[in-house]
Amino acid sequence: MVSEAPTGTTHASTPAPNGKGALRLMAVHAHPDDESSKGAATMARYVADGVEVLVVTCTGGERGDILNPAMDRPEIKADIGAVREEEMARAREILGVRQEWLGFVDSGFPEGEPPPPLPEGCFALQPLEVAAEPLVRAVREFRPHVILTYDEKGGYPHPDHVKCHEVSVEAFEAAGDPDRYPGTGEPWQPLKLYYHMTFNKERLVALHGAMESAGLESPYGDWLKRFDDGPSPWAVTTRVPCADHFETRDQALLAHATQIDPNGFWFVCPLDLQREAWPTEDYHLARSLVDTELPEDDLFAGVREKVCL
Repeated sequence: MVSEAPTGTTHASTPAPNGKGALRLMAVHAHPDDESSKGAATMARYVADGVEVLVVTCTGGERGDILNPAMDRPEIKADIGAVREEEMARAREILGVRQEWLGFVDSGFPEGEPPPPLPEGCFALQPLEVAAEPLVRAVREFRPHVILTYDEKGGYPHPDHVKCHEVSVEAFEAAGDPDRYPGTGEPWQPLKLYYHMTFNKERLVALHGAMESAGLESPYGDWLKRFDDGPSPWAVTTRVPCADHFETRDQALLAHATQIDPNGFWFVCPLDLQREAWPTEDYHLARSLVDTELPEDDLFAGVREKVCL
C-alpha cells in the first residue's frame, strides 16, 4: 500500500485495481474533505461508468478548524485527527472510491500579519522529493491514466494545497522515469494531468443568476464582488457532465461533519437549479501525452483510444 494512514492503517473500499483494460483515475488532495468539495460528482460519475478511482489524501487534517457549530465540542477537538479519519471513511464509501493516505501532518493555515511560521515537520515544509516519494509510489502501484490536482496557487493559498500541486506535478513527471525514485515500483507514465476549476467565475455567475431568477437570496453576490477579475492563467478546457451525481457529492460532503455545516453555504442553492444552471464540474488540462481536441467533455478523451482497444 502507499503509506500509513494517520492511525497506522491503510484503506481501500473496493477491490484491488488494475483490471485488464480498465480506465483509472487518481485524485490527489491535501486534506480529508477536499475530495468531496472538488470533483466529487465527477468521481462518482466515473465510478458508475466502471472507472477505477483512487483518492490520495496527503495529510490527516489534524490542524483543521471545526467549521460546523454542532460539532464544536471539546472531545472532538481533542481527537480531531481520528474524527476526520472516520469522516473520510464514510465519504469514500459514499463516493465508491478507493482512498489512501500519504501520512503527512497538516500544516494548518497561517493567519496574522506577518503570518506565523509553519509548524516543524508539517507537510508544506517537507523537501519536494520527500513529499513526492510516497505519491510516486502510489502512481506506480495504481497506474492511473489521469491525475486530478490543484493549480500552482493551490486553488486557494493554503500551504498544503500548494504543496499538493507541487508533489502531483513531480509525480506526474517522475513516475514514468526508471532513473527517478528508485525502489518505489515499476515505472508508470500517466497520460493526462488536470487542475480543478470548481470555483470559476462563469459558474458562480450562472448559479447567482439562477437563484435570483428563482426569487431566492443568492450567496454568490458578495463572492463575485471579491472575485479577481484579472486574466486567469488556467482556462477551463474540460467540462464533465455529472449533474446526476450532485446528490452523491453532497452526501459525501455531509460525511465530513466537522468541516461542513448542513445549514451552510454549500447547500443554499437547490440541486434542481444547480443541475439546470451548471450541470458540469470543470477542469484545466495542464499536461497531456495524448492527442485531444479542446474543449473536452471527458477526462479520458484521447486516453480511451489507447486503453480500450
